[in-house]
Amino acid sequence: MPHLKGVTWDHARGYAPLEAASAQFEVERGVSIAWDRRSLQAFADASIEGLAAEYDLIVLDHPHVGLIAETGSLLPLDMPPDGADGSLGGSLESYVWKGHLWAYPIDAACQMAVRRPDLPGASLPDWEAALSAEIMDFSIVTPLLPVDAFDMMMTLVAGRGEEALPFSDSAFVSDENGLLALAVLKALYKLGPSEAVGWNPIHVLELMSKTDEFAYSPCLFAYINYARPGFRLHLLDYADLPSFRGMNRRRAILGGAGLGVSSKSTAPDAARAFSAWAASEPVQSSVYVANDGQPAHRKTWDALANDPRYRGFLTGGRATIDGAWTRPRDIWFLSFVDDVCDIFPDFFLKDRVEDAFLSEINALYRKNMGESA
Repeated sequence: MPHLKGVTWDHARGYAPLEAASAQFEVERGVSIAWDRRSLQAFADASIEGLAAEYDLIVLDHPHVGLIAETGSLLPLDMPPDGADGSLGGSLESYVWKGHLWAYPIDAACQMAVRRPDLPGASLPDWEAALSAEIMDFSIVTPLLPVDAFDMMMTLVAGRGEEALPFSDSAFVSDENGLLALAVLKALYKLGPSEAVGWNPIHVLELMSKTDEFAYSPCLFAYINYARPGFRLHLLDYADLPSFRGMNRRRAILGGAGLGVSSKSTAPDAARAFSAWAASEPVQSSVYVANDGQPAHRKTWDALANDPRYRGFLTGGRATIDGAWTRPRDIWFLSFVDDVCDIFPDFFLKDRVEDAFLSEINALYRKNMGESA
């Protein structure tokens, strides 16, 4: 019997569906799989090349695919038989780089709005409302951990029609849209607690589902678990992102996760077989979603849209995820994100002015572009 080792991230959405699917795969195919867990931050930051030396199966984020192709750390995979027809919001396409597929999408996500349906409180009718006195409800909270703040900045810029990032050889985003996005972020920071600079989406979802402190968050990466009755004390509902006035564009950053196969695996055929099986519609629609999984297959979302176990997630923000866009995947992007995240807390905590901060972001972009040339 082949014995495989995999690594995923340490949240029920990350490990529970894979562990359940692996148990079923062992019964059906005679292949055993043991799963290790890493933190959400490590999921975004850890070297895929390093993980590939230890694991057969690796759950990964699509911005890594440029570096994966460069290093050869993962094996290219066959396209699934249903191809783009099964892809939700470009999930499959996000793992294609230089003509090869580097992971099968097993989890689809994007930023959505979320609220407690049992609590009173304001929601944003549009992003401009955060900039005016229209919204003065301090039950609003936004996760502004640096990587989430930068992701939201890009989503806001894309919502203005500027989604083909980078903007130019000298600027990651334009002055007009970059400054507006930063102004919205600063306004949302001032509506919530200063501690939100250290909070990620999971932290905010936990607070909203366990306490009555916050009723609404306008933009965070959505987790299906919190829309499921009984997962936490209070149920959360998801909704499409706000848009800018006069622009019916909700261009959230595509998130989710793919499952790749190490080029150093001693059982690559078995690993490839499990990856393709776990991403297939029959598995996504059954054992995967039934065990806290957040499916990536379009037909699963369609088939279960009205299922009361998933209603608050699969329908609430569907238009947003259908229109989600893919972040840059070039090899310079990961180090650029790290550099921007180093400076983002000061934008809020030291109340840095938008134009100087945007200039620094664009300077970091030019630096990373130059180093990768």
